[in-house]
Amino acid sequence: MGRKKGSIDITLLIVVIILVLFGLVTLLSTSAYNGQVKFDDPAYYFKKQLFAAALGFAAMYVISRMDYHILERWAFPVYLVSLALSGLVLVVGDSINGSKRWLSFGPLSFQPSEFAKLAVILVLARTISRKSGKKQGILELFRILILVLPIVGLVGSNNLSTAVIILGIAVILVFISNPRYLPFLGLMALGVGFIAVFLGMESYRLERLAIWRDPESYEKGFQTIQGLYAIGSGGLFGNGLGESIQKLGFVPEAQNDMIFSIICEELGLVGAGILILVFLLLIWRFMVSAEHAQDLFGSLISAGVMAHIAIQVILNVAVVTNTIPNTGITLPFVSYGGTSFLFLLSEMGLVLSVSRWQK
Repeated sequence: MGRKKGSIDITLLIVVIILVLFGLVTLLSTSAYNGQVKFDDPAYYFKKQLFAAALGFAAMYVISRMDYHILERWAFPVYLVSLALSGLVLVVGDSINGSKRWLSFGPLSFQPSEFAKLAVILVLARTISRKSGKKQGILELFRILILVLPIVGLVGSNNLSTAVIILGIAVILVFISNPRYLPFLGLMALGVGFIAVFLGMESYRLERLAIWRDPESYEKGFQTIQGLYAIGSGGLFGNGLGESIQKLGFVPEAQNDMIFSIICEELGLVGAGILILVFLLLIWRFMVSAEHAQDLFGSLISAGVMAHIAIQVILNVAVVTNTIPNTGITLPFVSYGGTSFLFLLSEMGLVLSVSRWQK
């Protein structure tokens, strides 16, 4: 197995800390109005996010000190647990803002779809690494993808956006392990067909396409239009931190998936551009970790986390700028969401663990 060499990737750790601190400051600014109106506490969302960040950093530290090879034997049990939890949501899940995505344990709520992303990365990294060196045609690649279709189906029944992210992670990992274009194009066609079926299963998903094309003609296009107003009014340098007008009820639930529009309004194009550059720096460190990992399992873990963050950032920014239909995808480390924060930092711990074991 080899010996532990050196220390964790300090640059990656610093970038993660910068993103977390920026996210907390931005969330406090963005959510103050909603917190005051709904809970008579302008710091309500900030306090909950801070608690999640503390748990997340603790999980990141513990995981980063582990030998990630231990997780290889636990990949399938973790995946089975994620399947069970995702199925349980359909039976006894709680609905928040009309979406049935949460499980409650006393005062705490938990979103199994966030756990599913981590589980899929681990199980695919294990499966693909054990098939390394064997000839992999389109049928073999399809068999690997079939492994994640149950979780994609369970999550996609009430959370299409997360299902798309999980499917994207799977396709990218399969492509990285066997970069042959013809099988990959076949897998992309299957993925597009799978998404098309899900879009057609519920009328509200087709309605989102119509709203995307002409948001001004639909009442539900209000959020999109107000988000675009926020982006436009920010200009080059923004109106200043805490000076957003659109967060005062104009952009509904601004602290969630539309938070990037408030960042544009308060910090301008320059501030938003710097944030995107920091995300690019984070993705670069994932690539470095994947390239220098001790084995294929570690390399695929780093690549899987990279795919997760990259897909989610791209989709969130695309939604906020109305480049694609609204999908309800949050901005990593910035949008409000305790479960997301906890598992994002856990994934950072995994990559830091991989960085401890270099070739």
